[in-house]
Amino acid sequence: MNEQRLRRLIGLGFILGAILINVPYFILIASFDYPAILREPTAVILTRFQAGGSSLILTWLAFAWVGLPLLFAIGMLPRILARADIPYLGIATALGIAGMVVQMVGLLRWVFVVPVLAQMYVDPNSTESIRAAVSVVFQAVHQYGGVVLGEHLGYAFVCIWMALISVGLLRARLFPRWVGVFGLAAAAVYSLAHGELLATVIPGFPAWGLAGLIGSLCWLAWMIVLGIFLLRAAPEPRPHTINQLAPTSA
Repeated sequence: MNEQRLRRLIGLGFILGAILINVPYFILIASFDYPAILREPTAVILTRFQAGGSSLILTWLAFAWVGLPLLFAIGMLPRILARADIPYLGIATALGIAGMVVQMVGLLRWVFVVPVLAQMYVDPNSTESIRAAVSVVFQAVHQYGGVVLGEHLGYAFVCIWMALISVGLLRARLFPRWVGVFGLAAAAVYSLAHGELLATVIPGFPAWGLAGLIGSLCWLAWMIVLGIFLLRAAPEPRPHTINQLAPTSA
């Protein structure tokens, strides 16, 4: 595969992945009141989930797997950036892949674990003691699969990847300078979402409720920008007075 075709595939991977993630996300907002429902009592969450049926489970399955184009793009990006001699490119890529994988694992709890718990909880034959046990299990799974894996590790790895790649782009002058600055700003905002996660175990911990939403939107927008520039031009290190990409030859 020649470099021009690979560059286009990587660019499409970033753009397609960033757009596709929003499809099941907005479906979940409309059908499951996500993510606001996560702040509801366990009884409400499990009852609403069970009422959603198979379509809700399949939506969560799609939410987990639509990130595959991003996984491909993150993993293959070093093939394009290798000539720029960006420090820590291998470490950044490993963290980026790990961030996507742990987020997928966290989301898949809604496909293979929560349905079983929801069915047990709403079963009319279940006793109060069974429902109490299900609630404890759900909270443990939700905290570990969602907060620890999907959010804490997922946010951290993705933020570090975004920051390292952005610094590398600034040093190598592969893209306009604002692309690297935007990436660093997005990583900084996204990292603030950890405050809300720590607040789940440390009451009163300072948290900005919009950090996760704004940070994730900036992350997706930044990847779309990367994808657009990869589709438009071949990234080459530029002289210090030039910060735009040269157009590819026919």
